[in-house]
Amino acid sequence: MAGKKDVQAEAPKEFVPSEPTLLRGIRSPGDLKALPEESLPELCREIRSELVKTVTKNGGHLASNLGAVELSVAMHRVFDCPKDHFIFDVGHQSYIHKMLTGRYARFDTLRTGGGISGFTRRSESEYDCFGTGHSSTSLSAALGFAQADRMSGSDAWTVVVVGDGAFTGGMIHEALNNISQDLKLIIILNENEMSISKNIGRFATHLAKVRRKEGYYRTKRRTTKIIKKIPLIGQPLFRGIRSVKKSVKNALYGSNYFEDMGLYYLGPADGNDLEAVTELLTAARQSTESVVVHLKTRKGKGYPPAEAEPAKYHGMSPAPKDGVSGPARENYSHHLGATLVAEAEKNDRICAITAAMSDGTGLEVFRQAFPSRFFDVGIAEEHALTFAAGLAADGFRPVTAIYSSFMQRAYDQIIHDIALQRLPVVMCIDRAGLSQADGATHHGIFDVAFLSEIPGVTIYTPATLAGLDTAVRAALTGDGPAAIRYPNAGDNDKVREVFYPDGTAGDPGIRTSFAPDEPVDAVAMCHGAMASELLGARDLLAGQGIRLGIILCEVLKPYDRLAGLVAGVLPGRVPVLFCEEEIKAGGFGMMLSEALRPCGALSDRRWDIAALEDGFAIQQRPEPVRKTAGVDAESLAARVADMVE
Repeated sequence: MAGKKDVQAEAPKEFVPSEPTLLRGIRSPGDLKALPEESLPELCREIRSELVKTVTKNGGHLASNLGAVELSVAMHRVFDCPKDHFIFDVGHQSYIHKMLTGRYARFDTLRTGGGISGFTRRSESEYDCFGTGHSSTSLSAALGFAQADRMSGSDAWTVVVVGDGAFTGGMIHEALNNISQDLKLIIILNENEMSISKNIGRFATHLAKVRRKEGYYRTKRRTTKIIKKIPLIGQPLFRGIRSVKKSVKNALYGSNYFEDMGLYYLGPADGNDLEAVTELLTAARQSTESVVVHLKTRKGKGYPPAEAEPAKYHGMSPAPKDGVSGPARENYSHHLGATLVAEAEKNDRICAITAAMSDGTGLEVFRQAFPSRFFDVGIAEEHALTFAAGLAADGFRPVTAIYSSFMQRAYDQIIHDIALQRLPVVMCIDRAGLSQADGATHHGIFDVAFLSEIPGVTIYTPATLAGLDTAVRAALTGDGPAAIRYPNAGDNDKVREVFYPDGTAGDPGIRTSFAPDEPVDAVAMCHGAMASELLGARDLLAGQGIRLGIILCEVLKPYDRLAGLVAGVLPGRVPVLFCEEEIKAGGFGMMLSEALRPCGALSDRRWDIAALEDGFAIQQRPEPVRKTAGVDAESLAARVADMVE
């Protein structure tokens, strides 16, 4: 899943890259189908080489794609995409699919501004029928496609690739509960980490081999048709034979979850054996029922470091542009983990919850220190929040750490289960703000707006690691729900040096870049990571002779309290620009400006809001995402200059 702990790496000496001779000739799945079978192993080697070369440079998901090479090739050999619909859960395993559908020539732009997305995206290609980025959504979408095709009379297949980790998300099971047996739907369970089905022995392995042979289905269909045509006893006889067959099979090796749900099950098979996968998918296509194809793939296949440590190579950071990796800086996520451990040593009621992100959210250190007070609930953010509410209602101090874009999934739980009951749940909102590499599906741009509307929720927005410590301590001692939002970044030295007070004493509040008696020509207000952009804007404006003062807010809600703090330091009559890298509607600028109106703080002055308008900040050009959104230092400096003139 997107969001595991990122690493930087280089191809080791034992990894020998392949020249992409075959890949260069594949501009569509038709070119792939035209290749002779004996060329396919070499094609798979070329694909793995390109994956390693590009992902170690641009960052992204390496190990999972290396394991899905044969699977992706087989899918495009057996089916006819884009007529047949391919949907990848999360979308992080779609890199090979992109290479095979006319995007290899641009594959080196993966995860860069204006380049190929790290997930499937409908606007990018006709071969991407459904946009992804979050886990466990694929099967519901696939069911929609399959039902739509049935209603419209189409003979198209829908093929959905679901990793075993996605089955910890409730949406998958909700979709399974609604699948009809007679849809042209094939669910590929790509098991690459944990076992879902029981070990079923040699009999089941043999049966799986028999089932994937073409003759098996011809015989099955012919026999079924003959038996059902027998007058009077045909239908009862067919049901009786099927019941006996199932009983014998279950007695020998047991049923599994999918068969118990009424779905036809094929497998398991080696998902890195191209011939076996091709035969199994061909058999599935010949079936007259919705089919689950169970494949076991090896994460990191063909790249020794990733094979040895697949979790480490799940997500990779881009390589340094100068080719030199400096020492890793502590970021907000890791600092949160250390801070919570320190607080939990003093308070045995503190516990931590993650939704399958113990590394990415920095809580792995808490798990090791307090295993009995640590809970990984899987990819189930809704459950995580209501579970936290239950803990809080019974006297504990739960802390949930969830990415901003994933917290969106638990909006109802925050309102109904936490806020309505005023339960002291601490919601640590990681990856807040714009996401340069992962794009719109991972932009944390809505949490300020949707949390600002919920009564009783305090919102902290620390801009330094010291500020994070202060916010955590304040949230853990509060009497209601609190949210602490922070970016995927390290400490900001310049913020620590420029703004005062230093944010380490007392409750979080506001900090300024100017003294009370210091003259300024304009004021910009911000929170969190936007402080760094405004410091850049301040330097640019200084070159134009414009003195910009900055008010940094490290707590937002309650806004009436924030308005009182701001009004106390706001210089008279100078223009004011509210700055944020989130959605404008209902966000920081709108809420604070509204709270400032009653005290007259915005009277007789120009003011405006720099934020994301009604859009998702999708990068169409190779530029920083804040520039795309119009909230980078240059854009903000230009806005301020226009207001001063």
